[in-house]
Amino acid sequence: MNPRLKGIPTYPQVRLDAAKERARAAGKTLHDFGTGDPLEPTPPFIRDAVRAAISEISQYPSAFGSAELREAAAAYLERVFGVQVDPDREVLATSGSKEAIFHFPLALLDPNGHRRGVIFGEPGYPVYASGAILAGGVPVAIPLVRESGYLLEPETLDRQVIEGARILWLNYPHNPTGTVAPRWYVDRIVRFARAHDLVVCADECYAEFGGTERATSVLEIEREGVLAFHSLSKRSGMTGYRSGFVAGDPALIAAYRRVRPLIGTGSPDFVQRAAALAWADDAHVAERRRAFEAKRAVLRSFFDSAGLRTSGEGALYLWVEVPAGRTSEAWAESLVEVGIVVAPGSYFGASGEGYVRVALVPTVAECHAAVRAWRAALPGGAVQ
Repeated sequence: MNPRLKGIPTYPQVRLDAAKERARAAGKTLHDFGTGDPLEPTPPFIRDAVRAAISEISQYPSAFGSAELREAAAAYLERVFGVQVDPDREVLATSGSKEAIFHFPLALLDPNGHRRGVIFGEPGYPVYASGAILAGGVPVAIPLVRESGYLLEPETLDRQVIEGARILWLNYPHNPTGTVAPRWYVDRIVRFARAHDLVVCADECYAEFGGTERATSVLEIEREGVLAFHSLSKRSGMTGYRSGFVAGDPALIAAYRRVRPLIGTGSPDFVQRAAALAWADDAHVAERRRAFEAKRAVLRSFFDSAGLRTSGEGALYLWVEVPAGRTSEAWAESLVEVGIVVAPGSYFGASGEGYVRVALVPTVAECHAAVRAWRAALPGGAVQ
């Protein structure tokens, strides 16, 4: 076994799936808010495009993405964010954002060099740390706290740690807290990174779910030393299709292009065809945004009435404080007993202890049903 694997805990989703299977085996009806995989149907025009694009002969797809897909991604960035990029030099198609986030450190980090640090916020997406470790890097987690609005503050790091770092990950709207970063904050972080020769990698897979509108893209601030990672998973309900792209600094894209063919191939051609059409359409995204905000309103109203403090105005999540005297994992396990599945905050790093993440996954109607089940489990309406 690769010894670096020993430094990586079991992926949280694996543990969560095991708990759900135990509950199903016991005959429980589950209201699943644990995994960020919304139940809204993939828009019909995307499914139709996939069917129409399946060819008689199956051949290897491009590892870099078809010209049509890269051009659609570039047009999307210009239309939505006002950012112009060269689809040949500044865009690289990927099989979703997860594999891109995991593999990018392989292209940039020297495992024997001095600058191997990868900075990210905690609680956060576990792949920032695992990708760093497997590439021979050093994960540098900065605790994100309510008092600072869950905004990453790299200035708090020791000078030696900053000098030993190479990558700084941003993720706003944020998983798991749902925080949306203001434009001035993104600008400040970019200036900090430039001053310390850090590469800013912005995980922007929730960029169009900044509450009632879109969030700021890092590419609106800067291009040099910056990459933005995008995905169709949440934007277009294409989690199982695996399609996304990376855009930004052409030198960084060129480095990543050297890695891509070594890893494998891109998404199937029929997925790339549908993905190009998905990036070109904004109407279905507005509809999905309205659905997510309707779910957020249902759940937040319940949490407020139950005396549970919450945060999260964007992405697909509410960050809910655990009742006093409970750990996040223990409370989550007790909720499974009444059919409610949430993700313990500790799954997203030690700094997530004391909270659970509630993903806006079920439909609005199912959210109402879940609230009824959850409320019935609270004796006298009090949180226990």
